Amino acid sequence: MGSADGPKADEADGGARRFREARDTAVSERRFRFLVAGYAVSSYGTFLNMVALNLFVYETTGRALAMGLFMAVRLASGFVAGLVVGGLLARFSAKNIMLWANVGQGAVMLVLILAPDGLLTGALMAVSVVIGACGTLFMVALRSSIPEMVGEDRRAWANSLSITGRSLAMVAGFASAGVVVSLVGYTAAFVVDMATFVACAVTVALLPIAGGKGADGKGGDAKGAGGTAAEGSGAEKDASGAASAKGGRRWRPVAFLALAAAPGMGLMVALRGVDAFGSSSHNAALPIYSTSLDASNPAVFVSAFWCVWALGNIGAQQVIQRYAQRTGRSVGALGFGYGTVVMSAAFIAAFAGFPLAVTAVIALIAGAADGLTEVAYTSHLQTLPATLRGHAFGLSATFENLGFGVGMILVAAALDRFSPLAVVGWSHGAAIVVAVVFLLRVAGVRRAERAGRAGRAGLRKEEAVEGRPDRGDRDGAEVSGG
Repeated sequence: MGSADGPKADEADGGARRFREARDTAVSERRFRFLVAGYAVSSYGTFLNMVALNLFVYETTGRALAMGLFMAVRLASGFVAGLVVGGLLARFSAKNIMLWANVGQGAVMLVLILAPDGLLTGALMAVSVVIGACGTLFMVALRSSIPEMVGEDRRAWANSLSITGRSLAMVAGFASAGVVVSLVGYTAAFVVDMATFVACAVTVALLPIAGGKGADGKGGDAKGAGGTAAEGSGAEKDASGAASAKGGRRWRPVAFLALAAAPGMGLMVALRGVDAFGSSSHNAALPIYSTSLDASNPAVFVSAFWCVWALGNIGAQQVIQRYAQRTGRSVGALGFGYGTVVMSAAFIAAFAGFPLAVTAVIALIAGAADGLTEVAYTSHLQTLPATLRGHAFGLSATFENLGFGVGMILVAAALDRFSPLAVVGWSHGAAIVVAVVFLLRVAGVRRAERAGRAGRAGLRKEEAVEGRPDRGDRDGAEVSGG
């Protein structure tokens, strides 16, 4: 009787456990959707002020150099924030960092709104510093904490959803910036911008958000993908254990240890930096190329190009989300490499003078490939242990800001002498070369892993054969010899 009841009780417990897991997954996903909605709202404010603030700086100072300095300070702040955010995540929760990043951005916009004319230049520099730093802090805190928020197996879905929200916000921000400024003026645009950061801060404050404080050593440590997390744990122990053994007096390059925790991770981040360098070229060249197409209304081509790009990006996210739900797998490192090659080639082709219909298809492909690389890259870095993940994302943000900032300087100088096609071709061509090197590296690692697995499988097969008495191979020889 008892033996009959046992399996039924086990089945009931298993069913209840699966029900609880499904319920917890649904709750975490619903909370993450709310968080992404808040992130999309604040991203709209970011892209709105990217246009409105640049126009305001130029109108206030009357100098294009001031506008370039404003952008340089913004990128430099993001660069520095990327270096320190890993340490902040080891000491503070991701929720606190995301909350205060939005509060800081909203507060500095209020300072700009209330600043008298005599302090306007200082207020603009303060906005540049805070927006650049806080934007990087929020992005790194969000991306590095996604595995704790939704679970390891839902990383690709969560990354795709957040990128979709950001892409929609980018289109809305760029498309509405001119209308908002022209209809209601700069002050009203800054008020709208401040309100978006306040809305995101309220969303973060109301939601329970996991991550940060080293994630208490959980999350990525136990559930890394493949061998990455295991190797990362070793690097992590080398970083934290050796430091503690020496009383913490010796500085440890934790961010670089994070990149060394998995084969090819450092090259992957370097490729991301080169990709950002390429992105600076098409961002700077688009207005010039658009002016050559229609000097009377150059904004039309730029707006249309980015709208079609965003459609491709969002379409790719929908495909990735369905793929992740159906297979339970995320887009791997190879997807990042191939996506970078396709995206860079598409951006080069966009300046080749094809008919507008063909250019629209090219923009669609560029957007889709960009979406693929974003999800693949973010998901791959999230396989690192939780205590290393924030450092890796911070260093990645530093490389991206460095690549984009240096690119804007070099590209601006090159566009005075060369055509947009030549400049974009060189810049994105460099990304293609590094991407090919990265793909060869990944292929080599995978061949070595397959060879290792095949060798271990052959050894296990040989041991199984040796230990079976029903096979006469080795045992028979030994008996006859005896």
